[in-house]
Amino acid sequence: MNFLNWIVLTSFLLIVGTLLFKMYYYKNLYEKESEYKKILKATLEEAEILIKKYQIQLQRSLGNLDILNDEMNKLKNDIKAVKSRNSQYKIENEQLRKKIKELENKIEALL
Repeated sequence: MNFLNWIVLTSFLLIVGTLLFKMYYYKNLYEKESEYKKILKATLEEAEILIKKYQIQLQRSLGNLDILNDEMNKLKNDIKAVKSRNSQYKIENEQLRKKIKELENKIEALL
């Protein structure tokens, strides 16, 4: 009977010890996982804030690009107008040179 009590008591203590070990082991794992989840959540929140910040900057940049495109188109139109005026002035200049030549020839003829 004594031997049987000793075996039961030893088995009971081993089972309790094993269960206590497992309990603390899994508790430790749970705490680590919980801490990891907190860090991950904080990281995700920071990432969301950065994404929103860069999204706003991108929208501003795109708006600025639209303004720059409009200005560039205006400048292109101005350049086209200047080129056409320049070609018109060249034609008029050639006509005036011809008239000057004709007048010079007439003056020489009169002299």
